[in-house]
Amino acid sequence: MSEESRIVTVLEPADEYTHEPDPVPNYNESMYLNTFDPDAEVGGWFRLGNRVNEGYAEMTVCTYLPGGRVGFMYGRPRIQSNDAMDAGGLRIEVVEPFEHLRVTYQGQVCLLDEPGQMADPRTAFRENPHVECRVDLDVRGSSPMYGGRPVNPDGSEPELDAERSFAKAHYEQHTASTGSIQVGDEVLDISGIGLRDKSWGPRYWQALSWYRWLPMSFGPDFAMMMSIIGDGEGGARRSGMVLVDGEYHKIRHCEIESDWDDRGYQTAMRAVARTDHDTYEVEGEVISLIPLRNRRTTPDGDELTTRITEAMTRYRCNGRNGIGMSEYLDQVVDGRPIGPDVEMPGSIR
Repeated sequence: MSEESRIVTVLEPADEYTHEPDPVPNYNESMYLNTFDPDAEVGGWFRLGNRVNEGYAEMTVCTYLPGGRVGFMYGRPRIQSNDAMDAGGLRIEVVEPFEHLRVTYQGQVCLLDEPGQMADPRTAFRENPHVECRVDLDVRGSSPMYGGRPVNPDGSEPELDAERSFAKAHYEQHTASTGSIQVGDEVLDISGIGLRDKSWGPRYWQALSWYRWLPMSFGPDFAMMMSIIGDGEGGARRSGMVLVDGEYHKIRHCEIESDWDDRGYQTAMRAVARTDHDTYEVEGEVISLIPLRNRRTTPDGDELTTRITEAMTRYRCNGRNGIGMSEYLDQVVDGRPIGPDVEMPGSIR
């Protein structure tokens, strides 16, 4: 038996809280969650990524409003410790590990009638209005936990190349959320379904060539997540899970075929996922999409650009309607996203 096959995954209640940072420059501890009202087709996602060894946090608030509008804010507030997920007005608090989170935000968002303008964030933030935003959500787990922290048989952590890492530990859970999101004078009463995740360890957004991530929920008894991650050499790792009556079934194989607009943004997708118990055919249609990017300059002076398209997406499977996200990440090389499935006539910024 190889050493890799002997690695086990562990997850403890203490992992819901922050960890002692690894002694690497790019240590990141991240909490993320999304929630969507399947009837009103509104909601949002929220993320804090503590990069304490670099002295800041990545803070993102993204709200999907009626009519395809988006309220969005991103910042890099300064932090001095990794003691809490609390920066830039966004706070994610663990009320009860694996059961209950509370998410609050008080600050501003940039209100976008045309979310595609965020492909040029400097111009988008300058030319669109900024309005006050308040978020108050109770987020409760509606599934078991999926994932955790890989460890060797002796309890030690596997060796990791920090330069090529996206995370050393990661877990996810489907959720139900109640509360409110206020953007300007507009108040959304949220009774939503979604997914949350947490990861920690070294991360560069440029560590992965591309991925396709589809978290979705059809109700408290049926949900899934599909993930395809390109290895940069023509292959891909396919994974995920399907929630059926309170139990996760591991996805053994999945395929995602996407439709694209002339900017290379996903507009719809057809997916197939296979578990040991069943095969699922899923159709997705994008409701509202915002393109985001991350840039990093290497020590050699090379500028690397990552594009992430974040779309609230309606889904249909087994005769049931659902809602969730389609998140597509691509590195951009010579003005083009490098995912092998991307179709677009020209280049992007």
